[in-house]
Amino acid sequence: MFLCFFIKKRNVKANLRLILFPVLLCVLLVVLQRVVDNEAGKYFDKTKCNKIEVEKGGDGVQYSHAIEFATCAIPKPPEWPPLFQVPAPYNRAISNAYLQSVVGPGVKILLDFVKEMPKSELAFRIEIASLIGGLFFTWVILQLFPVALTSLVYERQQKLRIMMKMHGLDDEPYWTISYVYFLAISVIYLLLLVIFGSLIGLQFFRLNDYGIQFVFFFIYLNLQVSLAFLVSAMFSNVKTATVTAYIIVFGSGLLGGFVFQSLVQSESFPRVWIIVMELYPGFALYRGLYEFSEFAFSGDGMQWKDLSNSTVGMKEVLIIMSVEWIVLLFVAYCIDRESRRSPFSFLKRFQKKSFPSTQNPTIQKQGSKVMVQMENHDVKQEREKVEQLLHEATSKDAIVCDELKKVYPGRDGNPDKVAVKGLSLAVPLGECFGMLGPNGAGKSSFISMMIGLTKPSTGTAYVQGLDIRTEMDKIYTQLGVCPQYDLLWGSLTGREHLLFYGRLKNLKGSALTKAVEESLKSLNIFHGGVADKQVRSYSGGMKRRLSVAISLIGDPKVVYMDEPSTGLDPASRSNLWNVIKHAKQGRAIILTTHSMEEAEALCDRLGIFVNGSLQCVGNAKELKGRYRGSYVFTITTCLNHEKDVENMVLQLSPNAKKIYHLSGTQKFEVPKEEIKIGDVFEAVENAKRDFTVSAWGIADTTMEDVFIKVARVLLLVLLVLLQRVVDRVQSKGDGNNCVNTSDNEGGANWYSTGDVNKVPALVKCIQCLRLWRNSSSDINSELYQGYYNGNTKGEINEIAAAFDLLNSNEKGFNVIIWYNSTKRTKARSINLVCI
Repeated sequence: MFLCFFIKKRNVKANLRLILFPVLLCVLLVVLQRVVDNEAGKYFDKTKCNKIEVEKGGDGVQYSHAIEFATCAIPKPPEWPPLFQVPAPYNRAISNAYLQSVVGPGVKILLDFVKEMPKSELAFRIEIASLIGGLFFTWVILQLFPVALTSLVYERQQKLRIMMKMHGLDDEPYWTISYVYFLAISVIYLLLLVIFGSLIGLQFFRLNDYGIQFVFFFIYLNLQVSLAFLVSAMFSNVKTATVTAYIIVFGSGLLGGFVFQSLVQSESFPRVWIIVMELYPGFALYRGLYEFSEFAFSGDGMQWKDLSNSTVGMKEVLIIMSVEWIVLLFVAYCIDRESRRSPFSFLKRFQKKSFPSTQNPTIQKQGSKVMVQMENHDVKQEREKVEQLLHEATSKDAIVCDELKKVYPGRDGNPDKVAVKGLSLAVPLGECFGMLGPNGAGKSSFISMMIGLTKPSTGTAYVQGLDIRTEMDKIYTQLGVCPQYDLLWGSLTGREHLLFYGRLKNLKGSALTKAVEESLKSLNIFHGGVADKQVRSYSGGMKRRLSVAISLIGDPKVVYMDEPSTGLDPASRSNLWNVIKHAKQGRAIILTTHSMEEAEALCDRLGIFVNGSLQCVGNAKELKGRYRGSYVFTITTCLNHEKDVENMVLQLSPNAKKIYHLSGTQKFEVPKEEIKIGDVFEAVENAKRDFTVSAWGIADTTMEDVFIKVARVLLLVLLVLLQRVVDRVQSKGDGNNCVNTSDNEGGANWYSTGDVNKVPALVKCIQCLRLWRNSSSDINSELYQGYYNGNTKGEINEIAAAFDLLNSNEKGFNVIIWYNSTKRTKARSINLVCI
C-alpha cells in the first residue's frame, strides 16, 4: 500500500509548507496576544475598568467619578476584589458646606489626608484565540479543502490518473491511498496546530477536553476529504477548481461569523433551522469551533458532561458530520465509478463473464438508415479474418477489433459525427502494426477506445481475449501506453518514474531494479546522472524517451505508441527505433505516426486510415507495389528553361503530370509503363547540351506517396458524391437494366454498363439531389433509401451499397448494390460512369 505514497513525493515541498502553516499561525496569535495585552493593561490603569455599586454589594474597583465608566474598552470585564472607597474632592466640599449650614461654620469633616488603601498592580488579559476562535480557526482548517480538491482535479486534467490506471493501478488502491494520504496530511496539520497552540498557552486548546477535540477534528477531516472527492468530479480545470475552493473557504467563514453565529445566539430563531443549516459542512465546522470558543472564554472549557446539555450544539454537530462523512464518501465513490444511473452497478464486477471468443458476432441494423461501406480487397480479407478468429476457441492474436464504431452525438442541431466506421482488425503477438492517416481520420478515437478513455458506440474489441467494454480493469494489467503528450511528474526523477510504474506491473526487488537499469540504459537516459535528475530539467527528447521506457517496463503484452519519436534528434530516433524493434518480440504493438520513414522502418504491417475507415492493409512492400504505378522525376534548371524541361518530359511520357514547381525546380509523376530508366538518362544528357541542369533525379514511389495518393483519391471521390447523390432507386422488375438520372443544376447523366449478375430488373433513378453536407456520414442516410418491387406489392425494400472508391476516379466510380429483400439476396454489381 506504500506504493502510491511514492508518487506523492511530487508534493514534498508543498506538504512541508502546509504542515508548517499552523505553527506560523500560532506564532502570529502569540504576537497579537502580546500587543492586545499591552494596550489593554494601559487602558485598565486609567479607567479601573469597573464600577462599584455599594448598595448592591458589588465587587470591584470604583472610578474617580461615574463618567469614566463609559470609557471602558471591555464589554464584560472580570470582577476584582473590593477596595476602600474614597470620596471625590467635590463630594467632600459639598458635604462640609451642608454640615456648616446645619450645625455651624466651625464644623468640618477632616478628610483632606485620606487616600486609597495600597493595592497590588492588576494584570488584565484578553484571550484572543478564544474571542475570535470561531471565525479564525474555521478559515485555518478549511485551508485543507483547496489542497485536496486541486490535487485531485490536477491528476484528472493532466490525465495522470488514467495513465496510472492504464499501467495497472486499480480504482480501489488509488482511492484508498489518496484518501489516507489527504487524511494523514490533515491530521498532522491539526495535531501541530493543537500541540503548538497548547504549548504557547492558547486557552482555546488547553481548557477544552483534548478527547472531544480529537473526535470533533477527526470526524470533520474525514468529512472534508470525502467532500473534496465528491466536488472534484464537477471540475475539469485546476484553476476553476482552485478559485471555487477558496470562495467556499472565505465564504463559509464570513457567513458563519456574521450570519450563522447571530442565528445561533438568537433565542427566537427555531432550533430546527439551525440543524438544517448545519447540514452544510462549513457551518457544522463553525458551530463546533464556536462552542469551543464560548467554553474557553468562560474559563471552564468543554468537558464530556457538557455534551448532554441541550443548549450545547456539539453533540448534534458530531452526529450530523458522522452521517455526512459516510454518505458523501459513498456518493463520491459511485460517481467516480461512473455509476450515476445506478449506485450499485460497480457490484457487477463480481459477476461471472463468459469468454467472448465463443460467441458469434451479430450485426444490428439501426432503423432504415443505409451504411455506405468503402472496402478494398485487403480490408475485406482482414474483416473475414476477424470473423474467423471470433469463432475460434483460442487465438494467438493479442488484439482483435470486431466492427468497432464510434459516433459522437451532434450538438446545436449538427448531425452526428462518425469518427470510426466499423473497424475490423487483428494484430498478433510479435507484430508492430502502423496506423497512418491525416488529422481527423479517426486514429485518436480508435486508440481512445482501445485504452478505455471512451466507450465504443457499437462493436467491440478483445485484448488477450478480454472485452474492452466490460473488462478494461483486467486489460490494464497487460497494457503499456506511450501517449502523444508526455504525462510525467516534474518533481520525480526518471528512475523514480520507472520504479513506480514497475511496481504497478508487479515487479519487485532485484527484478525491478534490473528492469529499471536496463530501460534507462537502452534509451540513453542513464549516464551522467541523468536518471536521478528531476524530470522538469529534461529536454523534450529525453521526456519522450522516458515515456517510451514507461510503456515497455514490466513486459506488457500489448503496447500503444502515439508518435513515439516526436521531437527526437536523428541519433536518438535511430536508437529508439532499435529499442522498439527489439521490444516487439512477444508483444503486439500498435503505432500511430505521421512519419512514413518511421512507419516503414518499424511496422510489419501498415493500415491507412481515412475518414473513419481502414482503406488498405499490408506491409510496406505490398502497398508500394500496389500503388507505385509511377516514378517521381525531379529536375532543377534556371527559370528560362522550365518550358523546355516540360516539353522534354512530355516527349518521354505523354501522360506525365507536373506535381511540383518552385523556382526552377520541377517534379513530374511519370507512369512506369511508358518509360525506361535508360531513356531518362539519355534525355537528360541531351538536354544538358542546350541548357544547364543543376540537379536531377528519378525515384520510386515512397510510403509517403502511397499515403497521399490513397487519401487524395478518397477525398476526391467523396466530393463527387457530395455534389451528385442519387436519393432513390425505383424497380419495376421488367427485365431491362439501366440506371438513369440527371442533375438539374449540372446537367450530368449517369448510365450503367454490364449486366447485373443476370438478374432481371429495371433500376431507374429518379431526379438527383445536389447535397452539401458537413459530414460524409450524411451520404449514408440519403443514398439508396429503398426501391419499389412489384413482387412485394409495391412495398419499399431496403438497399445497401458499397462503393469501391479505390478503383474509381473523378470520371467514374464502381458501386456494388445489395437488394436486402427476402427474394433478392444476391449482390448485383453496377458500374456507374459519369458522361
